[in-house]
Amino acid sequence: GEDVKPFTPEKTKEIVMSLQQPAVFCNMVGDWPALQWNVKHLSAVLEGKTIQFRLGLKTVDLVPQFETSCSYVEATLEEFLAWSCGQPSCLSGPFSCYDYSKYWAYADYKYIAKIFEDKPEIFQDVRWSDFGFPGRSGKESTLWIGSEGANTPCHLDSYGCNLVLQIQGRKRWHLFPPGDTSFLYPTRIPYEESSVFSKVNIANPDLKRFPEFRNSTAHVVTLNPGQVLLVPRHWWHYVESIDPVTVSINSWIELDADHGARVEEAITRVLVCAIKSAESPSDGDLWLNPTEVEATSHEINLQYLNKAVSAYLRCQETSETSVSGQASSSSTGAKQRTNTSCKRKRREVACEPESCTLLTQECDFPTPRAEELQKIPFGPHLIQVLPQSHKTRVMGAVAVESGGGDLLHENEGEHFGKLHCKRKRLLMSNDCETAAHPVDSDCSPCTSQTALSTNDLLDCLVNPRVISLVAQLLLERMGV
Repeated sequence: GEDVKPFTPEKTKEIVMSLQQPAVFCNMVGDWPALQWNVKHLSAVLEGKTIQFRLGLKTVDLVPQFETSCSYVEATLEEFLAWSCGQPSCLSGPFSCYDYSKYWAYADYKYIAKIFEDKPEIFQDVRWSDFGFPGRSGKESTLWIGSEGANTPCHLDSYGCNLVLQIQGRKRWHLFPPGDTSFLYPTRIPYEESSVFSKVNIANPDLKRFPEFRNSTAHVVTLNPGQVLLVPRHWWHYVESIDPVTVSINSWIELDADHGARVEEAITRVLVCAIKSAESPSDGDLWLNPTEVEATSHEINLQYLNKAVSAYLRCQETSETSVSGQASSSSTGAKQRTNTSCKRKRREVACEPESCTLLTQECDFPTPRAEELQKIPFGPHLIQVLPQSHKTRVMGAVAVESGGGDLLHENEGEHFGKLHCKRKRLLMSNDCETAAHPVDSDCSPCTSQTALSTNDLLDCLVNPRVISLVAQLLLERMGV
């Protein structure tokens, strides 16, 4: 008969919307057809259709390997699989310039609705209704396919929370709480609307340059096939593929707090675009993430800001009306909006008639008290991703065994240290002479250590704490 889930959809949604620490769901997706989505199966379904892969160097530098410093190729999954297995047939294909022993490849942020647009029946292979989100399927989900070493730089998502299903291979997640933001040296260069990047290369941190990173608290988990990871709102994460081939699916759950986040993101866009566009193009600073097609004009950015503020105010009014005479049923104020799951959804600020929270700051993300955590049904089907026992640059990793069970420590002493549904790239390199060399996020034409660059100024101006304060002042000016 049909598999019996350890949690009902209602209970699962309650956990997702209330838990403010990462956790792994086990035994929740055993009957999902999507569990068969390994690369060989997907290759047959796509029938030779090409997708874009991002390539980076396996060598670990002190500088994060941002998307602006990667190369890109268009290839079929069959070609990717041959390359990742070292087959001679790849010597003349799109990966021929990239030695598998030196490079990793990542087909990341691939919206299922786009790559399978001619096969919509496949959307139903993904059943987020089991997590309390009826109607949410593969159409609102994203596909990730990578080789060993493929990774995303450490960042936090500006909007929503995240559910991640691992299908093939394993990925290691390094997560940091929102309260660690200052220890991770946030930067908006490279700029994209929905991500705040860290200057620290989590895999090889430069502790001389970023000494406060020592004070961060890592929550590390290895996600196995069949498990689903909950990444709560504004948790930092660095993700790496640790098996030869990995496949995962995720869906971003929009929250009512995103209305406030859009105001903050609009302010950031105004400042970054205005200041960076004033720089000389000869500086050669690739400040726009490839997901951002172009630097929008000041007029457009102001329109975006006004729309974001108007939507926030409308939602605030709706909230005050809806809660009049009623007690709040949630301590987090995080109610679900299911109209979209696009993490990198830009400038869409329509407001649904649901409650909105006030703008959030770091202090709004306290560690849950012991009595609050006791209400969460942790056990073999819901495993808490615990913090590391000590704060040091040398950290172990925590693995969750498939099917649940105790947390196991592995790799003791390991040196530890990301919305468009069609991602357009500024860099489309197939040149064998063009290597994917890392670029410092705050590089400057001036080599003097005492000279301040434009990016140094921006790191202060658009620091999350500063932007949150500016947003509150703007909303006060508008009568909030």
